[in-house]
Amino acid sequence: MKVILAVMWSSVLPLRIMRRTRTFSHQIIILRGINMSFLYDGLTLESFIALILFICALLFVNEITRKSKKISVLIFCVLPAVLAIGVVMGVLGSPTGKTWFGWVKVVSALIGVYGFMLIRFTKLGEKRFAAIFPLAILSLNIAEAVYREFEVFATYKTLTVDAGGVLVLGGVWNIFNAIAGILCIVTLTGFSGIRVSNDKTKDMVWPDMTWMYIIGYTLWNFAYVYNCISTRSMYAGFGILCAALIAEYVFKRGVWLQHRAQILSVYVMFSLSVDFQSASYFKILPTYQESLLMGISLLSFIFNTGVFVSMIYTMVKDKKNPLKEEIYTHTNYYKKSVVANNL
Repeated sequence: MKVILAVMWSSVLPLRIMRRTRTFSHQIIILRGINMSFLYDGLTLESFIALILFICALLFVNEITRKSKKISVLIFCVLPAVLAIGVVMGVLGSPTGKTWFGWVKVVSALIGVYGFMLIRFTKLGEKRFAAIFPLAILSLNIAEAVYREFEVFATYKTLTVDAGGVLVLGGVWNIFNAIAGILCIVTLTGFSGIRVSNDKTKDMVWPDMTWMYIIGYTLWNFAYVYNCISTRSMYAGFGILCAALIAEYVFKRGVWLQHRAQILSVYVMFSLSVDFQSASYFKILPTYQESLLMGISLLSFIFNTGVFVSMIYTMVKDKKNPLKEEIYTHTNYYKKSVVANNL
């Protein structure tokens, strides 16, 4: 786990200087004999501090909402209505709000949080059928991104600014990562074992969602945002994915999907309402090097193929059906998740 995070972070550090010019309507990157063996350009001390504060803010909101039902209602029910009014009235807004995907992402992320809150704080969590909701909403969330991968592949053959003001470049890498996304849906196992933690926070626990799936999803999602939400991928990808991993491994194990949903919801509400990337210290842009786009997507595809093969091996070896029962009960990660939630 530490090695993966170290590799992801080291790849962000620029090795050489890129000269970039911008126009009002788009960004043009001028390369003159530069070695592009890195993911991003534009990192400064200020932007590094902004990234750290960004992650810390997400973790703070996630923790206070996780531990308080009243604050959860305030942040995820009242605040979205206030922000939506601000956007409609023109007081708030960002380029993200000009795309269908931006609005769909906000709605789907919040629906996920609402469903998880019902499972956590009402008797619905005691019903067996309630476990279907986390499976359905996560699958839908992934499917939206898979569709976007195919859309970018089919539409943006050259560097182009889309309707949301994002500079994107489509290619065969979109296909590889779209397949990885489909594998992320197929490898969702043991949803019948979803339950509520036996402690004060009443977290929604999915014990069968072990480290393999979490890392596979993280790699896939980072590749997705790097491919399709490129100019915001440092924050929409690296930042919120790191926050979810930290929340899982530092604050509460076995609750990754809940962490992910809450952190994503906070981010999409923020990004739809505030054009934060207009600030100079948030302008960290990808390099759009095709070999990197391909390499990241291939890594996602290969790792998630491995998760799929592992699932099939476990199913055959232990004669278990992932649609009816948990299949990773023998793993240390599963056992630690159960213990951490007093189950």
